[in-house]
Amino acid sequence: MKEDNVALIGFMGVGKTSVALQLSKRLGKGYISTDNLVVKKAGKPISRIFEEDGEIRFRELEIEAVKEAASMRNMVIDCGGGVVLNWINVEYLKRSSTIILLKARPEIILKRISKCKGVRPLLKDLRLENLVRLLKFREPFYERAADYAIDSSNLSIGKVVDEVIKLYESSSYEKQR
Repeated sequence: MKEDNVALIGFMGVGKTSVALQLSKRLGKGYISTDNLVVKKAGKPISRIFEEDGEIRFRELEIEAVKEAASMRNMVIDCGGGVVLNWINVEYLKRSSTIILLKARPEIILKRISKCKGVRPLLKDLRLENLVRLLKFREPFYERAADYAIDSSNLSIGKVVDEVIKLYESSSYEKQR
């Protein structure tokens, strides 16, 4: 199968990390996080990269991280929320991965990420209208990049993993757009 990796994309708080960790176990694949690779490359947390070096530097490191992750084989790639903002990242992922978009309703995302205050640099002012604005801006990027999409709003992590596996296994027969 050409696409031997599964790449999960989507906004923060849709469940990418939780799903990716379970998915890697269920499929017998490795797990890698592009955000973790960025932190490793920078030698500091993402919040400090944004504060000290700015978003542009973060995005440069993210391109390097995505390229590295996409070059690996038999992996579940947990992509940072903004990976799709740079098309080069999507191109790297498409070479080796089935790309699955995880989505959730804005109020569900807000509830999930409000538990992580201070960890999300782009949402320092954690209000629903700010989240909706950022989400609306990114939605076309997510939709364009994804091979498949799953709404995780009302699903358990296990159910999302089940759905991802169905889509991934069907993609080995016919890649859908």
